[in-house]
Amino acid sequence: MKNLTVRMRIKSLYRDMSSKEKQIADYVLDNIKKVSRSSISEISSELGLADSTFFQFSRKLGYNGFKDFKIALLTEEFDPEISIHEKISTVDSELTILEKVFDASTKAIEDTRKILDVETYRKAVNIMINSNCVFFFGLGGSNAVALDSYHKFLRSPIKVNYASDSHIQIMNASLLTSKDCAFVISHTGLSKEALEIASVAKENKAKLIVLTSYPLSPLAKMADVVLISCSEETKYRSESLSSRLSQLSVIDALFVTIMFKNDKKASASLTKIRKAISNTKE
Repeated sequence: MKNLTVRMRIKSLYRDMSSKEKQIADYVLDNIKKVSRSSISEISSELGLADSTFFQFSRKLGYNGFKDFKIALLTEEFDPEISIHEKISTVDSELTILEKVFDASTKAIEDTRKILDVETYRKAVNIMINSNCVFFFGLGGSNAVALDSYHKFLRSPIKVNYASDSHIQIMNASLLTSKDCAFVISHTGLSKEALEIASVAKENKAKLIVLTSYPLSPLAKMADVVLISCSEETKYRSESLSSRLSQLSVIDALFVTIMFKNDKKASASLTKIRKAISNTKE
């Protein structure tokens, strides 16, 4: 969380906030300049809340207290009166829509890069390298990311597994051992099937890596390592759809890192793959 702006912290935690916390969050996002220049008593009075409630809100976002929270607001390099990412509207031309969609995708990837903690990322790499087998799991749109992950890592020295059917995924989870890794991808971290897969994997003592947009989700709380992806929502393009690109970027980074760490074995596996598929081309 340390690399996140106030806005990004609020966004990643918003869904799991209480009604009072959401009230504060909405007020902060709508009045960033005012909040950064007000006392905790002034803001609490305007919201009809106790000072301690706002103090605990700032702590939940990862700050030491209200003073630390205000400093973060004052030092962020954006003007809250100007939209960082303009929303798509009905009057936009084809070119404008194209540009805004690309801007949203670029921002999702940039925000994800900022939010990723190096030590957490390094731990995920080490778990994958030292596992007998890495099983990729994902439901719905996340299944596409899981398949892409499997497709990439087939080229690596790491043994990997994947299934598209949710029932087979749960069956695969039941076969995991303490020497294996379950890599579960879920934007919301709420999917019933994803939670079941993670639960079965943990029962078998397997390591659990979770890639999600919500660090306080039930799925994230079960994980040994949580990798966070960010996304921007636009009209006709949900946050979950937008998150795919940032998730794929995280997977790409893991793949490249692991390939470099196992250079000789990686070269050997790539040679085998290229030789095998060369026969399918004219």
